[in-house]
Amino acid sequence: MTPTQRIKNVAKVEIYTAPLCGFCHRAKRLLSKKGVEFTEVDVIIQPEQKRLMVTRANGATSVPQIFIGDQHIGGCDDLFALDAAGKLDPMLGR
Repeated sequence: MTPTQRIKNVAKVEIYTAPLCGFCHRAKRLLSKKGVEFTEVDVIIQPEQKRLMVTRANGATSVPQIFIGDQHIGGCDDLFALDAAGKLDPMLGR
């Protein structure tokens, strides 16, 4: 999907990542495949953001940590589980 084909989602999507994280790349691919706009926060480049991530994610320290609106989704497996259950698109406001 090209940038002009992206669908503006209603809910703000944020994903905390690290550059060498395969699960991070997998989660971002799913979001991109769906045409979802998201904000990526690289906790290696911005280490001060990791503390915020851990707080927002109720103590979770691994990446990715994904948020839709103010709701903590969890990691990559959680994102794929929501999609498989048909619950991801409604959360995105579609």
